[in-house]
Amino acid sequence: MTRGKALVGAGPHGQPVRTELQLSWRKLPRKGGDKAKMTTEYLLNEQMEHVLAALTPQNALIMRTLLHTGMRLSDVLALKTADLRPSGWYTEGKTGKRRRFGLPAELLEAIRAQAGPEWAFPGVSPRGGHKTRQAVWKDVKRASRAFRLPQNVGPHSARKIYAVDLMQKYGDIERVRRALNHESSTVTAIYAMADMLTERRLAVRRRRSKSSGARSRGQQ
Repeated sequence: MTRGKALVGAGPHGQPVRTELQLSWRKLPRKGGDKAKMTTEYLLNEQMEHVLAALTPQNALIMRTLLHTGMRLSDVLALKTADLRPSGWYTEGKTGKRRRFGLPAELLEAIRAQAGPEWAFPGVSPRGGHKTRQAVWKDVKRASRAFRLPQNVGPHSARKIYAVDLMQKYGDIERVRRALNHESSTVTAIYAMADMLTERRLAVRRRRSKSSGARSRGQQ
């Protein structure tokens, strides 16, 4: 039987919440239309630093913003230059809910240095507009392939790193849930335990690869 990990916190009305998350990734809930994000995997911090080093300067800034704030990529790209301040509020594009963000001075200064008249992260189109999600996604994929990382890496991996770091720091699933603006503690648990879940997936892949290699050698 696969062992689970119990995460204890408080519900929205102060009631105790105990979330049992089985580490069998096959049993994890999937959201329709959100499959790519849910299968994007966690990276160790040193692995993410490798990816950041291989990105274009603007995309590296975007990813650092994701890592520091836990924001979704679409919300970071929607930031306007006028929104750039040490802390503030924004409306999540996916949920319509308000969420607070904060930017350290060094990161804020770097973003302002490359910001355009309107957008914090301007795109290259002569028609104007902000950087596209596709452009960031392609660059992150290119960087992860350059280092031959076994994980399925994407911009959303940064949000999982953010969640894991919070869980390791506070050990409170409800606090992580509020930080991510999730409705469900079960969904939050998937993010907060993304490090263990990713290692589980990689172990399964290694076993399958080893088994496949053994069969191939046996047929020769």
